[in-house]
Amino acid sequence: MTSLSPADAERLRQAFLRCREMEGTLGEQLRAYAEAGHEIFPAYGAAVDRLVARLNENGGGENAPRPGEAMPPFLLPDETGRLVSLASLLVQGPVAVMFYRGHWCPYCRLNVRAVVQAMDRIRAVGGQVVAIMPETQAYAEKFKAEGAVPFPVLTDLDNGYALSLNLAIWLGAEIQLLLAHQDLANFHGNDGWVLPIPATFVVGRDGLVKARFVDPDFRKRMEIDDLVAALNYAGRSA
Repeated sequence: MTSLSPADAERLRQAFLRCREMEGTLGEQLRAYAEAGHEIFPAYGAAVDRLVARLNENGGGENAPRPGEAMPPFLLPDETGRLVSLASLLVQGPVAVMFYRGHWCPYCRLNVRAVVQAMDRIRAVGGQVVAIMPETQAYAEKFKAEGAVPFPVLTDLDNGYALSLNLAIWLGAEIQLLLAHQDLANFHGNDGWVLPIPATFVVGRDGLVKARFVDPDFRKRMEIDDLVAALNYAGRSA
């Protein structure tokens, strides 16, 4: 099967809701949803496995900024159209710069929900969060509203910033066919089918990367405990 039936789309939605409410770490929630996805939509799960293998063979994300290196600056619009720079955020303290695929991605929604739930812990160590996604302002606003996200959601249209970090990837024809039920051309304002690897960079006030999580497998994300610890370390080492 190369298309998602309405019945299976509903099964996936119910699986997402179950995983979102389950006890456990973010990693456990993501793995549970990935397992459900393999069962409900096996063609897509297998295609993602092949995509991840191809990206790993080609060193996907390997050349992104590493700990000790400077984080390249950005100046991107938030969900209201206001321009936000990395420098303006770092004045206030260390920042977790988090790349998301889009409002439509269930793994991103699980990820951002876990981050939102941890905001008290993040603020307690002096940390901040900023989200970056390749969608137009309307969908960045939707992502922020639906997730009750208390931090900026920035639009990296055409993946310009992600490209500069060696994070942008082309999904390929097979994935395009299987994701035809998602209107990515409308979400992105282009039909390039390019997404960022959903990486996380913890940047200290000195502008240097203190920690990173870069994995071509978008089903995996930095654990919340690791995120909080990295922001705590970044604040203390500034």
